[in-house]
Amino acid sequence: MIHLTSKLPSSGTTIFTVMSKLAHESGAINLSQGYPDFDCNPELINLVNKHMRAGHNQYAPMAGVDMLRERISEKVNRLYGASYDPETEVTVTAGGTQAIFTAIAALVHPNDEVIVFDPAYDSYAPAVKLVGGFVKSYELSPPIYKIDWKAVRKLISAHTRMIILNTPQNPTGTTLKEEDIQELIAITRNTDILILSDEVYEHMIYDGRQHLSMARYPELQERSLICASFGKLFHNTGWKTGYCMAPATLTDEFRKVHQYQVFSVNTPVQHAIANYLADESHYEGLSAFYQAKRDFFAELMQGSRFKLLECEGSYFQTARFDRISGERDTEFARRLTTEFGVAAIPVSAFYAKGSDFGIVRFCFAKKDETLERAAEKLQKV
Repeated sequence: MIHLTSKLPSSGTTIFTVMSKLAHESGAINLSQGYPDFDCNPELINLVNKHMRAGHNQYAPMAGVDMLRERISEKVNRLYGASYDPETEVTVTAGGTQAIFTAIAALVHPNDEVIVFDPAYDSYAPAVKLVGGFVKSYELSPPIYKIDWKAVRKLISAHTRMIILNTPQNPTGTTLKEEDIQELIAITRNTDILILSDEVYEHMIYDGRQHLSMARYPELQERSLICASFGKLFHNTGWKTGYCMAPATLTDEFRKVHQYQVFSVNTPVQHAIANYLADESHYEGLSAFYQAKRDFFAELMQGSRFKLLECEGSYFQTARFDRISGERDTEFARRLTTEFGVAAIPVSAFYAKGSDFGIVRFCFAKKDETLERAAEKLQKV
């Protein structure tokens, strides 16, 4: 008998895996896990094939294919007016989650404190704990999930190493506003606090809003590691390709860890994405595309007993179910899957303390016919 002490004793299988498995077993429509049920542009697949046949099948440079890093730098400069040296400040990663984990592993030391805004993507806190850091959670409450920056200031201490932000946010679909940015600048000014900015949904932002990237603000750019995802951008989450941008001093530390985690990322995919990024139309219309899906799903849900909360960005729609049931969101989500045939994520899974506000999260990155079939079932709940 081997005796083990778990490094993550309170962690089990992620809620995404649990609900997708339950959806599969129940034959339910899966609106739980965040991935499209439609394919990416065939042009992109053809480009991958082209580069495979051209012999781009061996290890890529550790930091990423040169052309891809150059295209990322050009894109960010055009969108946000920010300059990143592709040689020393842009690193291609095996997806956004790897970028997040690597940033935390590289820069958070034992007993450092990291502020996380709950509800939060569930990979943040475990990564902090694995490297010996201490998570300070700040709970946001529905329906608008507004940050009280006075309360955040009280969480800051001499041990605060990092603040993790996600905009547009998963699961709430909220976005940071200009007043939030100014508060963040004031809180971090003249400190050594780093910002880890998860911006994987940067191109899914609605109703004329602008994405307020940390890259837009020099005072934040100099202390930020910005993580992004091509899987979210180009509808191919299974390709697991993303990137991290940061000042050279931070990137140097980031790459020290990155080289021992994955060393380098899928070579033909990197070449293909570099070619694909040359055409700005491949991502410029994404907000309009997903806003149409958001609005279509909302229209289909009119007359149901769910109350949809505001979705400013991402491809997730949260909904209250208090007019249907008073049970815990975990039990409701399970019953919704097994009895009504639609899988959703209980939002309590995104809170460190499991706070339950009677809300579930639906993913609307689906074919129109999928959303129609799901909404038909949800109307009967």
